[in-house]
Amino acid sequence: MHNRKLFWAFALVGLLALSAFAADVSGKWKGEYPGRDGQMTTSTLTLKTDGEKLTGTVSGRMGDNPISEGRFSGDDISFVVVRNMQGQEMKSQYKGKVAGDEIKMSIQFREDMPAREMVYRRVKE
Repeated sequence: MHNRKLFWAFALVGLLALSAFAADVSGKWKGEYPGRDGQMTTSTLTLKTDGEKLTGTVSGRMGDNPISEGRFSGDDISFVVVRNMQGQEMKSQYKGKVAGDEIKMSIQFREDMPAREMVYRRVKE
């Protein structure tokens, strides 16, 4: 009986330790993708988490754009970026999976365009 209680106590401590080491996406992430002219374009994510809430910005050739509707749960990440293009609002959907120092992201810039796959890597500062 004593061994069983001891086992469950260690199991609980182990689970709590694992949750403390869950992925944290806070910080800077950079990714590159080919632009229309074939030149590589850099995109930077600056992210901050508060529980499952995700905030931050996406920076690139269209400037800095705030993240809205941001969620981070387990290794899943998603958010929306609203840009103003020539007087029209354009919503881009970002969805991805975090694996260590990489985020594999699928970006749907517009509904009438195919999603773009991109890998962001954590910037070590």
